Amino acid sequence: MTQTPTVAARIALVGDRSAAVRSHVRIPALLDALATRDRLRLDAYWIPTEEAAGPDGGVSGFDAVWLLPGSPYRSEAGALAAVRTAREESIPFLGTCAGFQHMLLEYARTVCGLSGAAHAENDPGAADPLIAPLACSLVGHQQAVRIEPGSLAARVFGAERTEERYHCAYGPAAGHLDALRAGGMRFTGTDEQGQVRIAELPGHPFFLATLFQPELAGDGSHPHPAVRALAAAAVRHRG
Repeated sequence: MTQTPTVAARIALVGDRSAAVRSHVRIPALLDALATRDRLRLDAYWIPTEEAAGPDGGVSGFDAVWLLPGSPYRSEAGALAAVRTAREESIPFLGTCAGFQHMLLEYARTVCGLSGAAHAENDPGAADPLIAPLACSLVGHQQAVRIEPGSLAARVFGAERTEERYHCAYGPAAGHLDALRAGGMRFTGTDEQGQVRIAELPGHPFFLATLFQPELAGDGSHPHPAVRALAAAAVRHRG
């Protein structure tokens, strides 16, 4: 009997693709590894940020959205539109590095009513940015992350502590975190000093963001747990 072919889940890779961004270069190998090692087949479409808010619906209709590193994005509005679509349409979402930053920015503006929330990289003159320069740049660093038990992140990582690689110089300003918590955002991963490194949204099928870059884990032949979890969520969404 001939088996019905499995239809691959469709994933939107939102970001301004560049050979100069190491995370972008890693993506094809990660997708291959997901298919061969984990039997998680994804049909990937790169979507530049300026097209993510297009008249055709941007990322609407995809089975997953991955907002990738590579800031400053050519279109902040497009990146935020991708986050909002995934959040409101219950599409599995992963934001990494700049994706994490813009996920918080979209939530602050749209859900928490902080219309003046700004990203200091995009708006250097902002008086009180939500996303501000880190006291110490994390470009090229590797650090421990503590994960809150019982969280989506804990289920994804299967541990309460992990070592992760970064390539960023911006992060959330501590003074705005309480407003995001009050609006329903959950911060479930911190560094050894208590600085937020993972955020998630309860009640959504899969909505996770990390300031670190799981794309940079290992040599790229074994997808990071967060990447595998997004792929599995996309397959469930497709089914």
